[in-house]
Amino acid sequence: MRKGIDSLSGLVRNELGKNPLEGDLFIFSNKRKNQLKMLHWQQDGYGVFYKRLEQGVYELPDKDKIEMEELLFLLQGIMRKTIKKHKRYEVNRCISST
Repeated sequence: MRKGIDSLSGLVRNELGKNPLEGDLFIFSNKRKNQLKMLHWQQDGYGVFYKRLEQGVYELPDKDKIEMEELLFLLQGIMRKTIKKHKRYEVNRCISST
């Protein structure tokens, strides 16, 4: 967790093969998974967010991309595996020509 903005953006570019200037949010953690550092390009410069849990660990996602809801759960230390999602009604939008 000692890396700064330049080192983190270098990791994104060289290790992940992604462009950190595209506006994606990149999440890094320490080995114990109780600290997170996030890197985000914001049109005029980088933003870095750092958070440390005093108890427990973060449950990091297994996939490359996560939804905003999952990010919020992650930052609050909520375990996604224990959350039960209920079915929600979705409107099917059909375009009909008359």
